[in-house]
Amino acid sequence: MLRAVRAAVGALAVAGLALGLTACTEAADKAVDQVDKAVTDTYEVTYEVTGKGVDSIDFHAGGGTALEPQIETVQKPTLPWKKTVTLKGIMPPAVMPTAVDVTEAELTCSITYKGKVIKESKDAGLVAAGGCVAVSPLAG
Repeated sequence: MLRAVRAAVGALAVAGLALGLTACTEAADKAVDQVDKAVTDTYEVTYEVTGKGVDSIDFHAGGGTALEPQIETVQKPTLPWKKTVTLKGIMPPAVMPTAVDVTEAELTCSITYKGKVIKESKDAGLVAAGGCVAVSPLAG
């Protein structure tokens, strides 16, 4: 009888372990799918810069990789300036206006995703703060 109990307990332990490993594998597969989607999907944002005194605008343009985005530059832009770009996965949207004479600059930058402003910065202090940088809406 003791052998039968041991055998039953052993069989239950093996069954429990197998069930647990299957559940872990499914969870791991779902996590991998979510990471793959977050890295490979694309999304559109619109950058806007308004004000005066802007010498150049740098922005993530969608090229490069999610962790090393390509930065494009517009020299002496006409304001207001607006640009819609397609970014990849977890690539953060970013627009960085710069002014040589910060005391003369009056700047506002914003990033819009699906009609909603996800980041906005105002005044000359935004130049020193790096402009507008947001978290990818696909990373959430």
